[in-house]
Amino acid sequence: MSFKPKFIPLNTFPDVESKGIIIERSSVEDLELDKIRKAHRDNYHLFFILEQGSGIFEVDFRQYTIVSPSIIYIQPYQVHRGISFKEGLFTVILINDENLNTEYLDLLKTIAPADPLQLQNENFDVLSDTIAICLKIYKDFERKLYYPILKNSCNALIGLIISNFLGDSAQINSPNRSQVIMSNFKSLLENQFLIEKNPKFYAEQLLNECAKKATGETVSYHIQQRIILEAKRLLFHSSKSVKEIAYQLGYEDYSYFSRLFIKATGMTALTFRKKSFE
Repeated sequence: MSFKPKFIPLNTFPDVESKGIIIERSSVEDLELDKIRKAHRDNYHLFFILEQGSGIFEVDFRQYTIVSPSIIYIQPYQVHRGISFKEGLFTVILINDENLNTEYLDLLKTIAPADPLQLQNENFDVLSDTIAICLKIYKDFERKLYYPILKNSCNALIGLIISNFLGDSAQINSPNRSQVIMSNFKSLLENQFLIEKNPKFYAEQLLNECAKKATGETVSYHIQQRIILEAKRLLFHSSKSVKEIAYQLGYEDYSYFSRLFIKATGMTALTFRKKSFE
């Protein structure tokens, strides 16, 4: 039986001086094969662009044989390892959340987990030119505005990578309602799955998010306002007592309904009724 570690090895960002961005070109001969053949996780985004050669990768129990030119995107905390490589030349981009364009970060959540992508030659040519620029900038430490230029150039490269994964740019501009909801759900699930297993939690959170984006208010607020509107209608247009109205609206606890009405309107139900007939 082979020895297994108690914890899955986690790679944190390897160079504190990099400020969360690394881009490097290497060959198979430069790889620490023993290290990358062991399953591990990273706490950053990893883009592996195979420019020459071939290889076999395993990502979350799935093996992929890739042939150049190809891209592999490994999202943070996916378990992965490189199994074998043949005559490989590749570029890797390591980048953390803080350095990613916000829109790109959202799009990466929609495409992950992603299968490796085989590139068409014309798409690879553009990508290769952009990689060359990024590599030159990365090595030019003395340049004024070095860090923002590096960040923007690498985001341009990642934008090209994402566009290749998406294929159809219309997806970026007009995702349908179901795609938006599913994307938000996947993001929420990724952050909460260890704590929350109840589907009701995710449904409530997503509905609240939609309500807040559309109106600035929570679902609870809208429910309360609808109840208060009906209460006002009954107070104004009927002769029912406040207690009867509370019961009709589903509140067996009359005092709770009274407090709710005061909180929403700033006055008691009886005061509202009296003011309505002044």
